[in-house]
Amino acid sequence: MATIVMKFGGTSVADIERIRHAARHVKREVDAGHKVCVVVSAMSGKTNELVALAREAAPVHDAREYDAIVASGEQVSAGLMSVVLQEMGVPARSFAGWQVPIETSDAHGSARITNIDPDLLFDRMNAGLVCVVTGFQGVSPHGRITTLGRGGSDTSAVAVAAAVDADRCDIYTDVDGVYTTDPRIVSKAQRIERISFEEMLEMASLGAKVLQTRSVELAMAKKVRLVVRSSFDDPDQVPALGENGDWQGPGTLVCDEDEIMEKQIVSGVTCAKSEAKITLRGVKDNPGVAAAVFGPLADAQIVVDMIVQNISDDGKSTDITFTIPDAEFDKALTVLKEAGETSLEFDSISGSKGGAKISVIGVGMRSHAGVAASMFRALSDKGINIQLITTSEIKTSVLIEEEYAELAVRALHTYYGLDIAEA
Repeated sequence: MATIVMKFGGTSVADIERIRHAARHVKREVDAGHKVCVVVSAMSGKTNELVALAREAAPVHDAREYDAIVASGEQVSAGLMSVVLQEMGVPARSFAGWQVPIETSDAHGSARITNIDPDLLFDRMNAGLVCVVTGFQGVSPHGRITTLGRGGSDTSAVAVAAAVDADRCDIYTDVDGVYTTDPRIVSKAQRIERISFEEMLEMASLGAKVLQTRSVELAMAKKVRLVVRSSFDDPDQVPALGENGDWQGPGTLVCDEDEIMEKQIVSGVTCAKSEAKITLRGVKDNPGVAAAVFGPLADAQIVVDMIVQNISDDGKSTDITFTIPDAEFDKALTVLKEAGETSLEFDSISGSKGGAKISVIGVGMRSHAGVAASMFRALSDKGINIQLITTSEIKTSVLIEEEYAELAVRALHTYYGLDIAEA
């Protein structure tokens, strides 16, 4: 008998028929003798509808009441899932985040989970009940409903799985796993059977939309094995566990690197478009210059990504280039020009929108030299110019012009042998 947490996203519970289909996945695990806890998102589009209502009621509103409004979407999904399971003969009960309780900080709209008391869930699951828990929400130290912000339901599911010491956390979504790259760009992209937490974290942060970064960070910290799979699979024909208790597919298992026997040098290629580049030239190279550049940007809530610095031969000035989202370009220029009038000295500022960040990722890069050089060679062969480069232990990223993004992804995917082999 295993303990399994099953999370269903908004598209998986978009209407009653999809909830029934998702419930059949739950029933399969219950019939196999497993203890099951379900975490649900709001029905597709419902959260946006609730946000619009709150803003229509008052453009400037109490954040605590805003959370009370938008959290109701998950409560509807949890109640409907419980009703459908009961109709199928599966004992189930819904729980709002505050009932578990899922304790959070009091940062309404972007709260962080601080603790989950698993006793109530243990008690109900041991009694044979399926616990259906609302994702995306919890309760503050002051007893108010809170919401977790972007990726909140995935984070809720991983946190619940860690609290109940689950054997795995199944993330049901509208795709059937994690792919080597976006299948819409590369038709020969392959579904990855196993991927390490570190690789998944890099892919999530570099443009892959399958899992949110927060949930992967938490899964890696708590050693919660994740399975990404499609809620639209036939639940009656797909086994969840093999005879040895291990995952046998479909989907992608996200796990510790030690569980992956053969590590690919490159596991995936990601693409993030709409990247803007800003260059400050002739910045006076004094102590604290980086803080003078990036401090005002941080205060303005502008997220900086790639950073390259070049110091002049005489050591008196430096050029600093960095990337930000296209949408923040004009705001960033204004912030830096204002800083230039007070605390920051530089000769000129320039920049452009319309870049794309292309990354190759793989834990095998740790033990193989020359991956970055081969990436540059592959792009050069296609006549693609590289503007910026950043590296880490398991990834290399470059900034190129956005018009060449898909060509670059296809070229690298083929170069590193990630294409599906011809039959």
